[in-house]
Amino acid sequence: MLGISAAYPQTNQTPSGGFYRNPILGGDYPDPSVLRVGKDYYLTHSSFLYYPGLLVWHSTDLIHWERVSHALTKYVGSVWAPDLVKFKDTFYIYFPAGGTIWVVSAASPAGPWSAPVDLHLPRFIDPGHIAAPNGKRYLYLSGGSYVQLADDGLSTVGSPQHVYDGWKYPEEWNVEGFCLESPKSLVKDGYFYQTVAEGGTAGPATSHMVVSARAKSLDGPWENSPQNPILRTQSRSERWWSQGHGTVFDDADGKWWMIYHGYENGFHTLGRQTLMLPVEWTPDGWFRIPENTRSSDALPKPSGQPSTSGVGLSDDFSGDQLGLQWQFYKNFSPERTKVQNGELILQAEGNSFTNSAPLLVNPGDKKYEIQVEVTLTGDTTAGVCVFYDERAKAWWGCSTNKTVSGYLDFKSVFNRSPGNSFFLRLVNDANEVNFYFSPDGKRWTKSGKTVDVSGYHHNNFGGFLSLRAGVFAFGSGEAKFRNFVYVPL
Repeated sequence: MLGISAAYPQTNQTPSGGFYRNPILGGDYPDPSVLRVGKDYYLTHSSFLYYPGLLVWHSTDLIHWERVSHALTKYVGSVWAPDLVKFKDTFYIYFPAGGTIWVVSAASPAGPWSAPVDLHLPRFIDPGHIAAPNGKRYLYLSGGSYVQLADDGLSTVGSPQHVYDGWKYPEEWNVEGFCLESPKSLVKDGYFYQTVAEGGTAGPATSHMVVSARAKSLDGPWENSPQNPILRTQSRSERWWSQGHGTVFDDADGKWWMIYHGYENGFHTLGRQTLMLPVEWTPDGWFRIPENTRSSDALPKPSGQPSTSGVGLSDDFSGDQLGLQWQFYKNFSPERTKVQNGELILQAEGNSFTNSAPLLVNPGDKKYEIQVEVTLTGDTTAGVCVFYDERAKAWWGCSTNKTVSGYLDFKSVFNRSPGNSFFLRLVNDANEVNFYFSPDGKRWTKSGKTVDVSGYHHNNFGGFLSLRAGVFAFGSGEAKFRNFVYVPL
């Protein structure tokens, strides 16, 4: 039986002990960009079609993370790989969406963040910020180009110029495509270093990789690292697939790390999870992963002390605002939600699940349960769901006189009368999903169909999304949700 709890860790870490295991953030948090400010670390990642977007995290030990803000509330399209930076006293996030590149800024990672500013850079993705020693600012871009920024970082100077051709991997490797992207930059010992991704972000297990190059000048010429690829999945037998998109940085003690992403073998449904490995520098000035160090190992943890034990997905709705774990799909609709008196009140939308944007959380576990109490008003159908996109979803809902389920294009009606108030439970057991109904939270009835969702991922449906879980309401009334409980199994 589920119990009520406000927080379950979204990593498999413990606050004590000298080791950590990947992932450091379980669930779909791809294309990570990490920034250190003194002894504090901040991270953001792609948010795609989930809004509010650009979730910003904070950590003091690189292992335990807490959500601090969403930097994007205006819908501008599918948000891809961002870069989180600090320049002088201002924080910036540069990100691609809707066929161009944008920037938001704030005095603090906690916000408030500015409205997005269009930098008018079509045909490019994955911006990476760098400041030259003279204070001039630049963005490296996908495909090996770069462009100068204005001093305030909110517009460009001149046109993008191509300066880097990437590293040519062996032709016999199984990859998704060349895909030179995600430039992340650092300056060390008189060199500019670029860390880029190649090979495609999904596709075969061995596709994605981390590649490095360095130059004495921002515009090159660039010398590819003899350590390339810095990181790559070598075989389908490994736990972590399509490892890539790395950010290299030093911690407060001067040790070096790389945060990146990867799919877990057999669980593409969880999306690209956030991983971390130690980095060492060679005597001739190149960085590499230490020999015999693997992402599936137990690894010595950084020295920082955790400021949180981990923030989970449960929500007792005790505040007056929607928690940072919640996002809409495509249609950002804050006017549909109200949080008060321990309830999430969700205004019904549309006349079916298909045209009603669900409100979702981002599971980070292979097996989990969610449970919630629901009260209906008006002509409303509401319930719980797992959701990849409009084509791949499974949901279980109730109106006042019937229960209704949806699985792809299959729908069936069960002749039960749940009344206006009831409990629902969803169990995802390693990609096998079951739904349960209860009139009182004690007596449970299982739905008649188990849904196999193992194929609900990017390689089958595209979109770079992940399988999420949450609640929905359609019709003309509203649904009140109480005690949303997420429990890893």
